[in-house]
Amino acid sequence: MRVTVVGGGIAGLTCALSLHAAGFAPRVYEAARKVEAVGVGINLLPHAVRELCELGLDGELASVALPPHRLSYRDRTGETVWEEPLGRAAGYRWPQYSVHRGRLQLLLLAAVRERLGPDSVRTGLLFQRFEQDAGGVRAHFLDRSSGRPVVDEADVLVGADGIDSVVRGRLYPDESAPSGNGVQMWRGVAPHPHILDGRSIVVAGGTPGAKFVAYPIEDPATAGADALVNWVLEVRHGPSAPPPGGPGRRVAEAEARAGLSSWNLPWIDLTKLAERSTAIVEYPMTDRAPLPRWSFGRVTLLGDAAHPMFPMGMNGGSQSVVDGRVLAWCLARDDDAEAALRRYDRMRRPAVNAIVLANRDLGPEETIALAEEHGGALPVGEAERIATRYKTLAGATVTQVNTHPSWTVPAVSGQERLAKGR
Repeated sequence: MRVTVVGGGIAGLTCALSLHAAGFAPRVYEAARKVEAVGVGINLLPHAVRELCELGLDGELASVALPPHRLSYRDRTGETVWEEPLGRAAGYRWPQYSVHRGRLQLLLLAAVRERLGPDSVRTGLLFQRFEQDAGGVRAHFLDRSSGRPVVDEADVLVGADGIDSVVRGRLYPDESAPSGNGVQMWRGVAPHPHILDGRSIVVAGGTPGAKFVAYPIEDPATAGADALVNWVLEVRHGPSAPPPGGPGRRVAEAEARAGLSSWNLPWIDLTKLAERSTAIVEYPMTDRAPLPRWSFGRVTLLGDAAHPMFPMGMNGGSQSVVDGRVLAWCLARDDDAEAALRRYDRMRRPAVNAIVLANRDLGPEETIALAEEHGGALPVGEAERIATRYKTLAGATVTQVNTHPSWTVPAVSGQERLAKGR
């Protein structure tokens, strides 16, 4: 079975590795001319780390990522509202990882090229459209260097091309642009002494637009040196128009210092954080409404192309990893590509759509919003109830992650598929 993946980000590359492990030889097409280590921090929750470890990436992940042990919710003065253990400290068989998004993407890219071959990921090819019939699907790309058209024929086309997915746009041509909640996220990475115990993710503040997040993504190279800290400040520009530049605009150091000046967090030097960030970039907090279908015949969606969500609960990237594993499992179980994509749709879409909607209602970060509203800590058990409810919805409780059957396809099945040229 020939599978074409549109998009060489974390979702598309994980999908390619999952398909390869299931016995397929997918081709990945990426619009960027070169995949580079850009971006800021990302968290991989234990349910995603399990899947990457089952793909044989446990050693590589441990070499580039840092395992946080604690999630700490704080108020605007830095006082503790509620805390919970993370990863192995919480009883999971797999850690949680905080990592630089670019380093993770390059790790996945290297694994794809090593396992599938150096030509398995083609860059500089902009997806334009597709046609499909009973015999297969034909994808059309534009070579950004030569300006020439490129056509790829496959049995299955996977759109993993992000929140502004062109594949999704072809399936839903009347869909509006991504919608936001009015919050802008200032995101940066800077060298800074470890905060708290050096293994904490801190979320301070209350409601969206009045929140600060920080966590380390890399330990110091030498004892006593600075760690690499990822940070996010949420702001609202108010009724006046936001500064020019649009998504991805650079935030000047002086502007960042001014935005951080109203915060009083004694365990972090916010001025130093702003000064040391090589680039502070503003992005709107956006998502898209859940879709009634992801799969149309031989074409399906995956990752942010299928379910872009507000970044509450650190779940977007993790759910994208699970998408790829389930899709590969479905394709390996059924010789009928369309039936396999319908199965994948039924298994993943309702569950992830529910997370998208839960994140619009703040997800687990309801805890600090309620604490701010009440002016203090929540009643005993309330924060834990909120956290457990969200984890259950995401399929991410300790029991769910540690005990669910593996999505790994038996090796003999994959070998047989390769032998048949599928």
